[in-house]
Amino acid sequence: MTPHSRAEREHWLRRAVLDGDESAWRTIYDESFAALLRFVRWKCGTRSDWVDEIVQETWLVAVRRLVDFDPQQGSLEQWLRGIAVNQLRNLARRHGQTTGRDHDLNDVADERGEASAWDEQPEIAATLASLSDRYAAVLRAKYLDGCSVAEIATSWNETPKSIESLLTRARQAFRDVYGRLTREPR
Repeated sequence: MTPHSRAEREHWLRRAVLDGDESAWRTIYDESFAALLRFVRWKCGTRSDWVDEIVQETWLVAVRRLVDFDPQQGSLEQWLRGIAVNQLRNLARRHGQTTGRDHDLNDVADERGEASAWDEQPEIAATLASLSDRYAAVLRAKYLDGCSVAEIATSWNETPKSIESLLTRARQAFRDVYGRLTREPR
């Protein structure tokens, strides 16, 4: 019997790992690693030196606590993200820092590999913070999570056309606000 829904599949993988199936663990790791890494990079913001440590600690906790993961409560990706956020908080506390929103957002440009993204972090964070929740969410889904328009539309229960339109408006709002924030004073 093959699982059909995300929850069924993740329950099946969890059960297989707990029963000692190393290939099931490899499947979880292979399917989750890239998304977790992107998320941690985004949450770390300018603290890029913390990324590897947080990712490693997240996987260590996940190995120890997989028995606690309940696919009916949320996806494996959400569960791993929750662990990563806690690891970031722990690391920030050890360094006497906070994890305020102004340091937690990654640049859309960084997803394309542009080197200047880290230098522009405060302006990008301020720009995203000033956007509506809906605009920020669609930009994150597209550029952080790497979702296609069709995937966003399906998960948001909307049409692809409405998501395309929303993305167009959100990108324009981002450009407008970012332009105001970075414009040289005259």
